Amino acid sequence: MSEVRVAVLGASGWMGKVHTMAYQTFPHFFGVSDGTARIVALVEGPSKTAGDLSHRAPGARILQDWNLAVADPDVDLIDICLPDHLHYQVAKAALLAGKHVYCEKPLANTASEARELADIAREKGVITRVGHAFPRNPVHDLAKDIIQSGEIGEIKLFRGCQHVDMYGDPNAPFMWRADGKLAPTGIVGDTGSHIFSFMDFLVGRVSSLIADNLIVTPRRPVVEGLAYGEQVKLSGNESWADITNPDATNLLCRFENGAGGVVDFSRVATGRKFMQTYEIYGTKGSIAYTYDEINRLRFYSNDDRTGRRGFREIDVGPENPTFRAFLPLPNFGLGYNESKIIEVAEVIRSIVANRPMWPTFDTGHHLCQIVDACMESSRQKRWVDIPLG
Repeated sequence: MSEVRVAVLGASGWMGKVHTMAYQTFPHFFGVSDGTARIVALVEGPSKTAGDLSHRAPGARILQDWNLAVADPDVDLIDICLPDHLHYQVAKAALLAGKHVYCEKPLANTASEARELADIAREKGVITRVGHAFPRNPVHDLAKDIIQSGEIGEIKLFRGCQHVDMYGDPNAPFMWRADGKLAPTGIVGDTGSHIFSFMDFLVGRVSSLIADNLIVTPRRPVVEGLAYGEQVKLSGNESWADITNPDATNLLCRFENGAGGVVDFSRVATGRKFMQTYEIYGTKGSIAYTYDEINRLRFYSNDDRTGRRGFREIDVGPENPTFRAFLPLPNFGLGYNESKIIEVAEVIRSIVANRPMWPTFDTGHHLCQIVDACMESSRQKRWVDIPLG
């Protein structure tokens, strides 16, 4: 199979738009020798206009029922960009139908659901992928290379955070991401899973943790049809809804390799439009990253002589083939959409070559284990162990 026929589910939302764009543009950067994609179906609910969707992927069928895409023999890959509570149900149906599945994070509401999905995928022999695109920025390949080459020695401590201020204002309207029925794990699965993906990619499995989940603003005004990032002016006549999942989390963790971790994330960090950082400290040196300098890594080495030690800035550039596919010069920033193009290209390459690539549904299971442990730890106010497998 050199052409992968794709159905994008939740096509009119933010992620649906990004994925649809990525399938159409990745050959411009990575060529077609590792496979191509053709969007054959866009799936969205009846409230969305078919006309608008038809312009995004000419020739694709516009469907209102995801079951039709799953049952369609002309679809090879089901791409799930639906709200969190639908991920497990849709992914399971797609896997049982023998489809490859690419699902946005979080993979499922619980680790047991994610484990079931990973097991079905293995039984069916299909390719799976979870949408954790941030670590696919080439700068994190550099970080991983530095770690694996032993340049910072044995890892002892990971510090990571991710904060946004979408709910920094107490009067910011309620949306589905704050509904514990539609997004049961709240900010833990929504934003925490991004930091957890860095932890898995760069450091390894988490073995135990203690977490404190917070609901900072317990009630918010309801504005119907509000999408992520939209600005509205309240009339004063809105109804109010309870926030039923976490706004913020602070946690300590231990990795299987003996390292410790300090992690925090939230949707209420007033003024932080998007803050994402990590620092990894080892016995011989350290690395540090911030999203504000998206293609730059800071590296410290004890091998530098006394009086000359300090963090040096390394801009990832065309020496990395993934970066070179986009730009011939370093310090020309690759943004979020490019990371999704990289991710989509890897999904297609993985299917064509029949070779799983990180993060698979097995990875998604471990990340869901971390989310589960955060929820359980906060409820019980204690350390929680994370079992293998």
